[in-house]
Amino acid sequence: MIYLLPPSSSFALKEWATACLILKEGRQIVIIRKGGIDKADRDFTSELSVDSEFLLFPTYEHQNKALIKNQFHSDLLNTIEDNDVPGLINLSAFAKVTHKFEVTSTQTLNTISNFHMWNEEYTNKRVNWRPNKPAIVALLRVYPLLQPQALPILSEYGSCKSWVDLGQDVPMGELEPVIPDVKYNNICEKIHTLLSN
Repeated sequence: MIYLLPPSSSFALKEWATACLILKEGRQIVIIRKGGIDKADRDFTSELSVDSEFLLFPTYEHQNKALIKNQFHSDLLNTIEDNDVPGLINLSAFAKVTHKFEVTSTQTLNTISNFHMWNEEYTNKRVNWRPNKPAIVALLRVYPLLQPQALPILSEYGSCKSWVDLGQDVPMGELEPVIPDVKYNNICEKIHTLLSN
């Protein structure tokens, strides 16, 4: 089924390149966030909401092999090898948030371990960093772009912030989600049940 999305987007969310790859391939729908270090990015909880839409902006500098499960180590290496054109960022997927959960304990967060690439060291860091703020679990409906866009990396894309205004439109149009409706809804129900117990 083809979905009519906005004709274009100039708004992107930074995420590990490995996660972007796995999301785009339909091997996970989860992101776990708590905002960036950048002062302007501290209120990530309210900025990321159900129905938020954005391009996935792959990042490389904070990826850490020690924070992901062993079966995803080759994916991390592949993303590093694919990042071989200096000065360009490749945007290849658009995403829409369908569910958002606020999680305050590692025990609860680790109930959904089978649904994402990160290990318990990573999830513990997410919960325990700025412990007065909940970790955000967002479920993404991901749409691979028919024509990935390679854009010059501008200085304003830098710093440890989550959101990026690209300053130019990336064409969207009619795209097909990587995971079919029934399967996607089934995964969402399982995650919702685990995080609600």
